[in-house]
Amino acid sequence: MGTDDLEEFEAERELQLAHEYQDVAAMFRYAVETERRFYLANKVDVSVTGESTRPLVQVELTDAWVWDMYRKSRFVSKVKILTFKDVNVEELPREELNDLDRP
Repeated sequence: MGTDDLEEFEAERELQLAHEYQDVAAMFRYAVETERRFYLANKVDVSVTGESTRPLVQVELTDAWVWDMYRKSRFVSKVKILTFKDVNVEELPREELNDLDRP
């Protein structure tokens, strides 16, 4: 497999992952971004320990989906993230679910 073949394979996997993200995003309440990964989750608990200039951030996700094109299964029941870097947690809009409730 040459360099071009590998790049084409990775581009195709990334496109498939983007389509999967669009399909599953409405199933989750939160988007969580770390320096290494992007997650969707229904429950997020964040705690910060240490009083130094580099506190440890611990994030626990329940009922999650992981943006990782190399994983066979991206759905995970529990995830624990430990980092010294920034973590972004965003509550996703619930418009899609409200539209489902209307007649």
